[in-house]
Amino acid sequence: MRSEQEFIDGLYARVDALRGRTEDSVADALAQGDTPRQARLERDILVAERSGLLAALNAVDGSLCFGRVDLADGTVHHIGRIGLRTEDAERTPVLIDWRADVARPFYLATGHTPMGLRRRRHIATDGRLVTALHDEILDLGDAERTGHEDPTGDAVLLAALNSARTGRMGDIVQTIQADQDRIIRAPHRGVLVVEGGPGTGKTAVALHRAAYLLYEHRELLAKRAVLIVGPNPAFLGYIGEVLPALGETGVLLATVGELFPGVRATAADSPEAAAVKGRADMADVLAAVVRDRQALPDPVIAIEHDRDVLMLDDGLVNVARQRTRATGLPHNEAREHFEGHILNTLTDMVAERIGTDPYDGSNLLDPSDITQIRDDLAENPEVWSAIDRLWPRITPRRLVADFLAAPEDHLDAGDAAAVRRRVTREWTVSDVPLLDEAAELLGEDDRLARALADRERETQIAYAQGVLDVSYASRTYEFEDKEDSDPEGSEVLSAHDVIDAERFAERHEEEDLRSAAERAAADRTWAFGHIIVDEAQELSPMAWRLLMRRSPTRSMTLVGDPAQTAEAAGVGSWSGILEPFVRDRWEHTRLGVNYRTPAEIMDLAAAVVRAQDPAFEPPSSVRSTGVVPWVRRTDDLRAAVADAVAELAPRDGRLAVVAPRDLHRGLAARLDGVTAGAEPDLTRPVVLLDPRQSKGLEFDAVLVVEPARYGTSDLYVALTRATQRLGVLHTGTLPAGMTDQG
Repeated sequence: MRSEQEFIDGLYARVDALRGRTEDSVADALAQGDTPRQARLERDILVAERSGLLAALNAVDGSLCFGRVDLADGTVHHIGRIGLRTEDAERTPVLIDWRADVARPFYLATGHTPMGLRRRRHIATDGRLVTALHDEILDLGDAERTGHEDPTGDAVLLAALNSARTGRMGDIVQTIQADQDRIIRAPHRGVLVVEGGPGTGKTAVALHRAAYLLYEHRELLAKRAVLIVGPNPAFLGYIGEVLPALGETGVLLATVGELFPGVRATAADSPEAAAVKGRADMADVLAAVVRDRQALPDPVIAIEHDRDVLMLDDGLVNVARQRTRATGLPHNEAREHFEGHILNTLTDMVAERIGTDPYDGSNLLDPSDITQIRDDLAENPEVWSAIDRLWPRITPRRLVADFLAAPEDHLDAGDAAAVRRRVTREWTVSDVPLLDEAAELLGEDDRLARALADRERETQIAYAQGVLDVSYASRTYEFEDKEDSDPEGSEVLSAHDVIDAERFAERHEEEDLRSAAERAAADRTWAFGHIIVDEAQELSPMAWRLLMRRSPTRSMTLVGDPAQTAEAAGVGSWSGILEPFVRDRWEHTRLGVNYRTPAEIMDLAAAVVRAQDPAFEPPSSVRSTGVVPWVRRTDDLRAAVADAVAELAPRDGRLAVVAPRDLHRGLAARLDGVTAGAEPDLTRPVVLLDPRQSKGLEFDAVLVVEPARYGTSDLYVALTRATQRLGVLHTGTLPAGMTDQG
């Protein structure tokens, strides 16, 4: 172990020196203070780059190097989470980034296909101390032995699978399997679907794919950012440390309920309401709601103008409405056209009344008179009051809130009853795609914002001109005051000679120093470079419309399992999700090995599903623990749960109690340190979840309570969260496929 320890010690000495220089360079850059625009921009870039490097070094500290490959030609490469080179002219690689092509044999080589390798070594560390080496001999003709040979090559994988959970997902960079590696490194253009049952590592694969794409397409994705969509906030917290541990921080993690700027979904819908709101035809419903706001007079609108009354009837307004709709513009953007049509109509009325020759019917007004009439009308508040009634400015929140308060005009009685609610401040996850759809239909009338921006720009230019004038006057005074000044005029340039006020103002505009992910979070129209969706089968058609708007290039990785579809609005099939947007232009791959769930637990979970679907085939478990899950009936549920938690709780790991939401308060009262009704802290030894909250998570032990109250998909999810031990408690009947045991 000494040679590897010497390498690790030297590697960290190099990293510590690099970290020190990085910290100094950032401090020096920040100490420069206010500088001209170009220098300030260069400083900001330096800070970003150096800070990013510093973040990467800090994130991977303690587990920087994890592998080594010995090639047949005698070359040795060490593999790690980031790449490092010498600082001399040769820039020789010292540590190979796991995403580099030269690192692929570490994951793919076998004795049958050694890919030029003689030996593969896994290096286990505790901080900076090497604790174990595991060697795989790939060239069977090589007689050299180190004493660290691993005959099966599975020791590192099994150690990772059996390790205690922490409440946060760890990366799998040391144990990526060949089928996972092929998905991680797949081309990033187009839509890739990764299907896999519980425990197949599809979430980890998706996250490592994000890290790989950011490495392989750094320039593009650093500008456009990567979006990772998860099913709930607890899940995002669970996976939140994976990418930083791989040296990547430029990613936006969000739920669907967080993808409309300024809105964070905190309220809950009934399953019936979520199903109605998620249907694809809600796009047509909202379009009809918008059209209904483009009103006609009933029967006329009277406008007092210049001691006269102008009558707008439904026929005249309908002409203006049809011509405005024909532009194809969103409602708020089209309003400018509607205003023009109404003003023209009213102008024609006035012109006809005051400018018609009573003898021959000719018009006596010239174009300037017509323009004056139109300008006068444009200053009449009653005209704008009428326009506001006929074609009002509408915000997405106002439109959706009004629709939900009175949906019966656009939905049948049953659907209307399901979704009817008065929105005050709280929105649901199912509301967010409706808000996004409304924003598309409405657009934004930005005339006022543009006018304010123009006014601000004029102010800045005027200020810049004043600065230049003062500079010029000061320079002129300086030369006039000097006795030895050049009598034929100085050749010294002033600011006036090299820059005008407009360019001078541009140089002092504030740069947007937010990261791409931060800017994307605040911009509903942002186009991401790549989108990864976890539990993709659960999203509604309306949610998919929202996501597809954020990926105009359709560069996406979707991971999920149709067998685990539980949301009433979920599509549940890949063709149903994708055909409306990409037809058949998508690729499908499947992960079939269960690394999380022991065979004994998987047998119980599969039996429950097979009771409903005899043809169901679960993923095959890679290991067996010999510990059979137990199922028990009780008459005192709260006491039995407390006893079961004491029985199942691992010494160092995590235990989840999965129970129907209405039981949480009573169960929490009997469990020390467990709270109900709050977002769960997954790092605590015991957490209380409902089945939907447990999606995508894993624990050392799981206690499932009242399984007969779950749907088959929810129960399948709950039963497959454990890596070691599973218990089931019930007070009544059991679902088909499950019997009391243990």
